[in-house]
Amino acid sequence: MKRLFLMLLLALAASFASFAWAGWAPPLAHDEAAEQRMLAITRNLRCLVCQDESLAASQASLARDLRAEVRTLIERGYTDQQVVDYLVARYGNYVRFRPPFDPETWALWLGPYVLLALGFGALGLTIRARLRRSETPLDAAEFARAQALLARNGELE
Repeated sequence: MKRLFLMLLLALAASFASFAWAGWAPPLAHDEAAEQRMLAITRNLRCLVCQDESLAASQASLARDLRAEVRTLIERGYTDQQVVDYLVARYGNYVRFRPPFDPETWALWLGPYVLLALGFGALGLTIRARLRRSETPLDAAEFARAQALLARNGELE
């Protein structure tokens, strides 16, 4: 029992040591302003591997490479828009989280509204068809049978 307790204590100490050893990664750019610009630019760009994560947050190797490329472009004196244009030229509008409204992306921007309109149209047609459907009254035999069933269950007074 003592041995098990010592092994658990040792494992716990090792895990705490790993937390102490880990720390914040130093910025890769020598200039803090360039690093902040890189983060600001890459927050609005999509990781091409993760697809629902920004380049700034992604840990994929391609995202790291793209962040390094953005740093290089910033060090070369590119403006933020030139960096984004460079990546869009290379990877297409898919790299942006908010692509522009142009003929290439009309389906992306208008598609949800078209589907919503189609859904409301189908709902309206369904409701209209149900309202038009005439309710046929019961004939005498069906009415007598319904009353007998209700009387048997004690629901008819």
